[in-house]
Amino acid sequence: MASVLAYVPIVNRFINSNDESRSIDLPPVEVHNVETAPEKRPRTLKHLLRANHANHSIIYHNLQFDNHMPHILCSAYLLGASDTQLHRIYDVEAEELEPWKPSPAEVTRDDWRDFLGDKRYQRAFVDFFEDALAMRHHYEWKKVVEEYMFGGKEPLVNCLIGGLGHPLIHLGYAYEMDNKELAMEALGLAATQYNFFHKYTDDPSYTKPSSFKSSSPQELLERMANDERLGKLFEDPGFDNLGPLFEDHEDLVMEYWNAWSLDDPKKQFQESQEAAVSLLVATVPPGTHSYNFFVVHLLTTSHAVRILLPVIPAKFHIGLVRQWWLLTIAVYAIFKCPKIDPDYIKPGDVAGKQWNYVEDKALNGPYATDAHFVKAVRAMKEAARTWGDVHEHYLAAAVRLVDDFAGWTH
Repeated sequence: MASVLAYVPIVNRFINSNDESRSIDLPPVEVHNVETAPEKRPRTLKHLLRANHANHSIIYHNLQFDNHMPHILCSAYLLGASDTQLHRIYDVEAEELEPWKPSPAEVTRDDWRDFLGDKRYQRAFVDFFEDALAMRHHYEWKKVVEEYMFGGKEPLVNCLIGGLGHPLIHLGYAYEMDNKELAMEALGLAATQYNFFHKYTDDPSYTKPSSFKSSSPQELLERMANDERLGKLFEDPGFDNLGPLFEDHEDLVMEYWNAWSLDDPKKQFQESQEAAVSLLVATVPPGTHSYNFFVVHLLTTSHAVRILLPVIPAKFHIGLVRQWWLLTIAVYAIFKCPKIDPDYIKPGDVAGKQWNYVEDKALNGPYATDAHFVKAVRAMKEAARTWGDVHEHYLAAAVRLVDDFAGWTH
């Protein structure tokens, strides 16, 4: 493997010393702190988040599924859900969640990193971070996150795409809602779902020139769809292909990962958000209703990145966006690169419908208790708010989703 130091401009473009100067300057989203709000709706959200935190583990079903309760509660709340609707969401979601189970042992400041990636220690990790919150950081949750998420030699922030990006999504909600319970859960998820993905950000040798490059993620995704090498990797699409993709075809993944040129990172991030919407909606041929459960995570993780960029240290901005790109390449590849057809999102088909129509379908339609559906709607609305939507591309995508959605394909 050629030394990355032979390509100093590329190194400086991506990592370490120059990351501070390559921050992505976005205005922060509105923070919705419900801790002290006297009204019934925010008080309901506060109590439901606390109830979930106390009663339900963050990972369940043989340690395979993530607890999405905070995601749908917060998304629905931000879309305008009433206290009655929030209670209904809680009741439905709670039916399949599981109570906490004791961990095999406690984790301590001396050994906590020894247990990274071991989901059996989810309770121990949350207890560990909550002890730090109470005993050393005077209940200032951002101080705990600063120490454990952003501190140290190989900080947890460099592996937020483990577990299909759920640690990243959870951390986004913690900041958006300014909520200490969500922050401790996010740290717990980051610790238990820590995996091999961290090395691609922590180890600079993985960042090296590609044989081609583009500043457009959609252009690179189109190239992937036409790349015969990728088409032949797997007989059938599916999440089970993820391990073999990295074990047997890492060089091909790295080729596309390093091909994305971030010379204008704010513009490229905007284009990545557009790509995330296209991946979910513009890969679904009319009449098929084939919205992919795993692909929707590329949109909801992109939303989380948008929430976090204004509030996390600048030196992590580029690395976080590139983590999202790595997850995107991986998910797109293992599902055999379905063609993105821009004609599947037609602003002309909106027919006068506005965001209030989309919100109503998300909160009152047949999928109002589907966490990923509601989160996807919220993510598209926030992207439209962030970048503007003069051509109604985001609105058209959201209208198509809420009108056409009939459940997830896997």
